[in-house]
Amino acid sequence: MSPDMAPDKLGQVILSVGTDQFATALQDWLDAVCVFDNIGIIAFFQDRPPRILYTHARTSRVFDRIDSQYVGGAYLLDPFFGLHQSQVAAGLYRLSDVAPDQFQRNEYFKSYYRNTTLTDELAFFCSPAPGVSITTCIGRDETTGSRFSAKDREIAKRIAPVVNALVRQNWGDLRSDENTAPQDVAGDLRQRLAQNTGIELSRRQSEVALLVLKGHSSISIGLTLGISPQTVKVIRKQLYKRCQISSQGELYYLIAPYLSGQTN
Repeated sequence: MSPDMAPDKLGQVILSVGTDQFATALQDWLDAVCVFDNIGIIAFFQDRPPRILYTHARTSRVFDRIDSQYVGGAYLLDPFFGLHQSQVAAGLYRLSDVAPDQFQRNEYFKSYYRNTTLTDELAFFCSPAPGVSITTCIGRDETTGSRFSAKDREIAKRIAPVVNALVRQNWGDLRSDENTAPQDVAGDLRQRLAQNTGIELSRRQSEVALLVLKGHSSISIGLTLGISPQTVKVIRKQLYKRCQISSQGELYYLIAPYLSGQTN
C-alpha cells in the first residue's frame, strides 16, 4: 500500500474492529486519505427500518432530521436504499450515478435532501449478512460547497475493498430475518392507503406512484416496469384522478405519511 493510504491510521482501524472506537477510527483513516465534509454509516434491513450506526458532520443540518424524518420513512425513497433492495455487489457508488433521472426535481429532494445541504455523496456499500446492507457514506455539503473530483473518486474506489472488508468484519453480527422477502414497498403503500384513506390503487398505480416519488421520469418508469412511456402517462393520469390531486408535490404529501408502517 502506498504512503498516501495512511497505513498507521489504517492499522488503528484494524485494531479497533469489534470495539466502540471502530467508527471513529474508520473516520480518522478515511479523513487522512479522502477529502470530505461528513460521514454517515447506515445499516439497512429486510424486516425493519434502518439503523444509524454513526454520523459526523461539521454542520448540524446534514444529519439534523435523520433519526426522525429519514428513519421514519424517507429512507424508502433514498437511492442508496435502492442499492439494498436491488442487492447490488459490494463496491463504491456515487449518488449521482444511482439516483433516478429527475431526482433533484422530486419532493423528497426538495423537502428532505436539499435541507441536508449535501452537494455530493460517495457510498462504500457491502452486505455483511443475508438481508443486511451497510452504506458508509462520505459527503460534501455547505461546509465546502464542492463536489468530489475524478481524483477523489479514484482514491475512494481504490480503498473501497478495504473499507467494506473492515465494515463487514466489525458489523458482521447484524441480522435480518432471513425468511423475509425484500420489502414490498409499493404493496405496503397500497394497503396502508386503502386502510387509512379509503383510496384504493391498483398494483400498477402504486408502483408508478412510488417511482414518481423517487424521481423517475415517465421514460425511466417505463424502462423500470417494462411498459411504454405513453402507458406510464395514462397510469399516472388515472393515479392522480383516483387520489384527487393534480401534481407530483400533492402526491408526495398525500402518500409520504403512509410510506412506513408508523402511521396507522
